[in-house]
Amino acid sequence: MKKVFVVVGILLGVIAGAQTPKTLLWKISGNGLQAPSYLFGTIHMTCDATLKPKVLQALDNTEQLCFELDMDDSQMQMEVLKHMYMKNNVRLDSLLTPEEFKSLDVYLKKNLGMSAKMLNRVQPLFITSMLYPKLLACKTQSIESALMQVSKAQSEEVIGLESVEEQMNAFNAIPYKEQVKDLYAMSQKNTELDKAETDKLTKLYQEEDIEGLYHYMNEVENKTYAKFEEDLLVKRNKNWQERIPKIIQAKTTFIGVGAAHLGGKNGVIQLLKALGYKVEPVL
Repeated sequence: MKKVFVVVGILLGVIAGAQTPKTLLWKISGNGLQAPSYLFGTIHMTCDATLKPKVLQALDNTEQLCFELDMDDSQMQMEVLKHMYMKNNVRLDSLLTPEEFKSLDVYLKKNLGMSAKMLNRVQPLFITSMLYPKLLACKTQSIESALMQVSKAQSEEVIGLESVEEQMNAFNAIPYKEQVKDLYAMSQKNTELDKAETDKLTKLYQEEDIEGLYHYMNEVENKTYAKFEEDLLVKRNKNWQERIPKIIQAKTTFIGVGAAHLGGKNGVIQLLKALGYKVEPVL
């Protein structure tokens, strides 16, 4: 079920490599920049969103905060909700057999307090994101909210790398049938096992163990993610490769994006290096 979390932007990704340092924070310098900006890998929800001193220092040393989306936009939530429902009158009960729909109904009532009928037209990815907090053995906290709190206290602007429309279009590349397949599989799994796996991932994130995350994620088959990686990560990363230079040339910026976007040959770190920037770990 961790496959689904990657898809909805909840789960974190990793940076491959045997000598990868344990850090989620990277300094961007050179290539004509007067002062460095920073790139930070986030996770959507965690048990402890306490920011480490080096992250706070990077926030102090920058003039604005940048996320994937403009989290300070009062209209953002409404824009996201516009994409919540499946198009063309597609429903969960048209994607599942009657027996599967009934089984999913029991699961959703138990874990969300809502019936499958109530959520019948909601995209399965959205339902999955609603279920994620149930897998954390704590009251969930948000890294993005913690970053915003510091930025707001410093009266800094918050901006986004892409529009809601662009992000939702990437997620919409995953057919409803694929989405519901993962949601249904999630409902059939041992919840305690899912919780244990999620706890391990969040622990690795807190430890900034990039290599550990890489190896752990590779233990799990991820068919849905692999098929749509081009839309979910690669295309978006390359769009950001064009946009980030303009942002960091105008103002020193703390950029927080899902950690899945950092690593690999098409990750943001390598794409910025390809432009001539020095991108180095902050330990």
